[in-house]
Amino acid sequence: MSQKDSKKDAQSRRIRERVSLGLLVRVRCRESADRDWEEVSRLIDVTPFGARLRLKRPVEIGRLLLLTMAMPRQLRCFDHVEDQYKVWSLVRNLTLLDPQTEKGAIVEIGVAFVGKRPPQSFQANPATRYQIARTKDNETLWAVNEESDEILEEMPSERRRATRHSIPIEMLVEPFSEEGNFSSGESTVTENVSSRGALVFTTLNLPNGRFVRVTSPQHSAQILAVVRDRRTGADGIPRLHLEFVGSEWPL
Repeated sequence: MSQKDSKKDAQSRRIRERVSLGLLVRVRCRESADRDWEEVSRLIDVTPFGARLRLKRPVEIGRLLLLTMAMPRQLRCFDHVEDQYKVWSLVRNLTLLDPQTEKGAIVEIGVAFVGKRPPQSFQANPATRYQIARTKDNETLWAVNEESDEILEEMPSERRRATRHSIPIEMLVEPFSEEGNFSSGESTVTENVSSRGALVFTTLNLPNGRFVRVTSPQHSAQILAVVRDRRTGADGIPRLHLEFVGSEWPL
């Protein structure tokens, strides 16, 4: 390797190195066309292309968030003269936390910075989920595209699908409320369950994209989930299709 290439690689590594920076950050999430929220948090660490932080509200991988912060100029990719740095960010990974021991924080997330403006499809449907569209070079932010069946087909088979088991498991389903906490829900049972999701009988009228907390004393398990669909079966009983977020069900 030439001296020039060695210097270039060293510079690339410095650009990508995470900087521990407890900077205040305002997070805005549009969960749907008529539902959004804001929260003030602190960064854990940051690079010019992404950051890590904790939230007291649930999110899911693939969602876009707008982060506003007084980012140091040398870490910015645009708006170098503005007081506040506003950057749209894609949730790439997520870890569930215990709010009792983490000062109310529910999740720790890693985000990729994707630009000054969201994709046009986001304006039409804020609930759209995205993924990284290409490998990023060292000079630009990440590009994204919508999740699709084509993308899912590229995933490993164990991520695309999981075997559903027709097992009745007692569960407590608690919706996340407008007030920023889990409200009283209902005790129900599953019609079927897999490591990645469940179909549960319900009287709750929850829209797609709503977050719930699922607890099962039978399995000593508590997990975050998001509503993907609500339908009524041939028996006249409504059901919720839930996808687990952040971890898998212990089958």
